[in-house]
Amino acid sequence: MNTLVIGTRGSPLALAQAHETRRRLALIHGAPEEHFEIVVIKTSGDMIQDRPLAEVGGKGLFTKELDQAQLEGSIDIAVHSAKDLPTQLPAGLSVAGYLPREDVRDAFIGGAASHLQDLPQGARVGSASLRRQAMIRRLRPDLQVELLRGNVQTRLRKVESGEFAATLLALAGLKRLGLADKATSILPLDLFPPACGQGAIAITARTDDSRVQADLAEICDVETAHALAAERAFLNVLDGSCRTPIAGHAVVVGGRLGFYGIVLRKDGSEIFDARVEGPVKDAAILGETAARKILASAPADLLSF
Repeated sequence: MNTLVIGTRGSPLALAQAHETRRRLALIHGAPEEHFEIVVIKTSGDMIQDRPLAEVGGKGLFTKELDQAQLEGSIDIAVHSAKDLPTQLPAGLSVAGYLPREDVRDAFIGGAASHLQDLPQGARVGSASLRRQAMIRRLRPDLQVELLRGNVQTRLRKVESGEFAATLLALAGLKRLGLADKATSILPLDLFPPACGQGAIAITARTDDSRVQADLAEICDVETAHALAAERAFLNVLDGSCRTPIAGHAVVVGGRLGFYGIVLRKDGSEIFDARVEGPVKDAAILGETAARKILASAPADLLSF
């Protein structure tokens, strides 16, 4: 096969995901890993660390520069955390597929506390995710929930130093970094459903590059693609761009897909949910159906467009 240039952000987690993609490509195509060059591209989201994403452009801040590099031809593919990927990609780019999904759950990282419920009254908890912030407030309205951005290691250090009493991180990211032992406890899915796309690695390519699309097909996972089709369709209807706390999780079993989605108020005071099930061929329709069920029952001011 021809060489492939892989674009990625420069955080340790992003690099781990790019190297995992490269390992899989090398293995399936019987080529040395060096055959696949990894190029680090700094994104706006990496440079802006002091404000919530919603204030400065949403999820596209983590993809814009990578998208441009692909469209210009300086990289062939880009590797993303699927939950950071906007639901609408620029013309000329598409999601070529997803690697097999990791654990979708959130991990609780607490200094002296084993569980969220064990934190002392008024403890300071850091998170950059509106979904996590709202769920924490729903379960523990007494806690001080504040913005905490930065890569995984930065967030862990701020808990270890005592600047924050706790934080929440995706268990998948901790596993990919070899840091799963940092998790004090794992949050159950019934209390803490994940972000849409959590635990999945998405690979984008130029839509008209049939060679690259074919090269990627052999490492991509069909069940993960069905699940993400439902989750991304759900987000697309709700305009899930970091301005509203949204969670969604699809599970594929025996050719059928079950999806559960929720929207919360930012203070956690109200929650609206929907559950749907159907054949995997209708994955996107199922995600859209769940979103429309929520829109039909939720007050007009719930979604912050």
